[in-house]
Amino acid sequence: MKLLKLVPETTNIKFLKWRVPFYIVSILLIAASWALVLTKGLNYGVDFAGGQEVRVTFVEREEAPIVELRDQLGDLGYGEPTIQRFGDPNSVSIRVRLPEGAEDQPGAATAIGEEVVRTIQSEFENVRQDANETVSGKVAGEFRQTALYALLFAMLAIAAYIWIRFEWQFGVGALFALFHDVSLTLGMFALFQLEFSLQIIAAILAIIGYSLNDTIVVYDRIRENLKKFRKMPLPELLDLSVNETLARTVMTSLTLFIALLPLLFFGPASLFGLVAAIVLGVFVGTYSSVYMAAPILIWLGVTSDSFVPEETIADRQEKKARGEI
Repeated sequence: MKLLKLVPETTNIKFLKWRVPFYIVSILLIAASWALVLTKGLNYGVDFAGGQEVRVTFVEREEAPIVELRDQLGDLGYGEPTIQRFGDPNSVSIRVRLPEGAEDQPGAATAIGEEVVRTIQSEFENVRQDANETVSGKVAGEFRQTALYALLFAMLAIAAYIWIRFEWQFGVGALFALFHDVSLTLGMFALFQLEFSLQIIAAILAIIGYSLNDTIVVYDRIRENLKKFRKMPLPELLDLSVNETLARTVMTSLTLFIALLPLLFFGPASLFGLVAAIVLGVFVGTYSSVYMAAPILIWLGVTSDSFVPEETIADRQEKKARGEI
């Protein structure tokens, strides 16, 4: 049986020919994304905006009915509830968003929590209320700060790793590609006002991992070719390296899209933001590994001598003795 090949084994696409226009477009998109984040803001979920947290235990069940709870509580008008298992499998933590000003009115937040419990008890028998607490804006702010630090630390650690493994220019290139991918993802959430929660932080970390994986594959081939083709002009060598890894890049991205698209269109509403973030991340991560991470090496001064060890006096004398110079 003949194997299906979407990308021929040997291609000769001049990616670097369009590097300047693509860089201009990408920089404009990054600027637009941050302008949206700063002007429209992100639609923070309960994790980051605060709200009312209720913990309940389904006494006669082995597991809490999370899917049914999400459908039931979603109709209360407090936005998409955040429901997580808490301790035993039959115990859950439920967080709902508070209406504006409710946190400042005595008893209002507690009343909303009690309404959540009553709604659950009207559908399910033997439900025990374990807690009814308000998550303040201060605590939510600390969550946001911790999440931001996690993202920054992940990006810097990855850049440092690539710097050590390759050269500093590769670390800067990878960091720029990651910044590009994260910025566009945040811009999408600000533009469409999709809920931004801890799930989305997990999605962004997954995007960073995927984008990095693609970038390292391309960088590895560039390093090999720099040692192999010492006299080849750098733009030509970068084109060669991207073309040699193109089949692998396309097939990896395509299989991910095939797995994600049904979940995006037919999956539960609670997963839409998470899947949308990863789908966009796969697309921009593939694009950035080809059009951001590789071309930037030209401007950062990578040359054909970047991976050649410096010649010592002893090496030179040995060459002289062998009559090579």
